[in-house]
Amino acid sequence: MTLRVAGMYYQIMEGRGEDIHLLSLEDLAVWERGPQLLEIEQALLIPSDKFVFIMPEYNGSFPGILKLLLDNSDIKKCWWYKKAAIVGVADGRGGNLRGMDHFTGILHYMKMNVLYNKLPLSRIREEVSAESQWLKPATEAAIHQQIDEFLKY
Repeated sequence: MTLRVAGMYYQIMEGRGEDIHLLSLEDLAVWERGPQLLEIEQALLIPSDKFVFIMPEYNGSFPGILKLLLDNSDIKKCWWYKKAAIVGVADGRGGNLRGMDHFTGILHYMKMNVLYNKLPLSRIREEVSAESQWLKPATEAAIHQQIDEFLKY
């Protein structure tokens, strides 16, 4: 569901004419500072000024593979003084609030500026259809508001 939500964010932002890239950590070797991570750094992380992190809840926080990406990348070049928006995705009712708070603390430590409007997407299977459509107008409006704010940020 997280990748589906990320794809929906991508479509919205691309539809607004933004130069945007979608990076899924699925099947990427970011657990070490190897050739694949170095390529991702050069192609996407270093040149980018803004990041939208869409992350699932995992054991009350966020997945370790995301932390490994941060830990093994060149922190100064990839993250310092850049901007971030955070979206939590969960089947439960919290929308990964703990994970978003935990991740915010890590991003602040890495000298990133985090948009105040962090969006928890709870009970995600009731929010997104199998055809990747938002099922609730209020959720779709909140997403568009977050994107608007982030693009101005």
